[in-house]
Amino acid sequence: MKVYGTPAEALEDAMRLSAAMTRKLAVAGLPFGGGKAVIAVPEIPGGEQRRALFLRYADLVASLGGTYRTSSDMNTGEADMDVIGERTEYVFGRSVQAGGSGSPAPPTAVGVYHGIRASLSHVFGSDDLEGRTVLVQGAGGVGSPLADQLANAGASVLVADIDPGRAHAVAARVGGAALPADQLYETDCDVYAPCAVGGILSVATVPRLRCRIVAGSANNQLAEPEAADLLHARGILYAPDFVINAGGAIAIVGLEQLGWTESELDTALARIGETLRQTYERADARGISTAAAADLLAEERLRAG
Repeated sequence: MKVYGTPAEALEDAMRLSAAMTRKLAVAGLPFGGGKAVIAVPEIPGGEQRRALFLRYADLVASLGGTYRTSSDMNTGEADMDVIGERTEYVFGRSVQAGGSGSPAPPTAVGVYHGIRASLSHVFGSDDLEGRTVLVQGAGGVGSPLADQLANAGASVLVADIDPGRAHAVAARVGGAALPADQLYETDCDVYAPCAVGGILSVATVPRLRCRIVAGSANNQLAEPEAADLLHARGILYAPDFVINAGGAIAIVGLEQLGWTESELDTALARIGETLRQTYERADARGISTAAAADLLAEERLRAG
């Protein structure tokens, strides 16, 4: 749910997001296609207005008869999924009390954590976070628990958010430092972890980066395909977003649809790191960007499916 300038922008975003979800589920080996919905609003609603909106949306989802199943993402959460669940069974990520598996944000953070360690291993020969500096962009549902995991593993954590208060709160909790949101590209770090909006890697922003690795949860991080080639040319390792951020989708599908145990989920989330290692090795062997290597993997699995 987001404020869009025009309906066309909302449609374009939905198509980009659905394409990424298709690749995400294919690479994760889950038996589903990919779909996404966006709710375009003039402002983010609250109270009864918000509830009424999600009931209307639930009716739309129900009308599709199970060919599309929805879940939470930007500006939505468990409470909203519970409202949708009042009208349709085709919703993932309801609260545990309402029979769901809860928010997909925490398992997304776990998957990103595994992905960061795999990326460190590829670049530095060790996945040890002790002494490494990680800049987390976005102190929300994914960025906040990710910061905790990184700090607990010994990393120095920098936090940037469009809400300075939220950035300072997370940074204080993990013993890190908060950064102004407009300084993140020029900040020296080992890992830049974008965990907010997409489209942040472009031919204009990539030359400003001062990191060795980009590995975060944001969807559609590449503003244009050329950004992936530019990252490759600069020697910056890019963790393809639809590979590293699959933890939430894996969790809700595994727990709610496939009947996984928590142990099986943990194994699947750790596998994100292994998938990234294979992607990096393929990129190196072929002399292509990691984004291109991930696209090849997705295409292979889609054809096989």
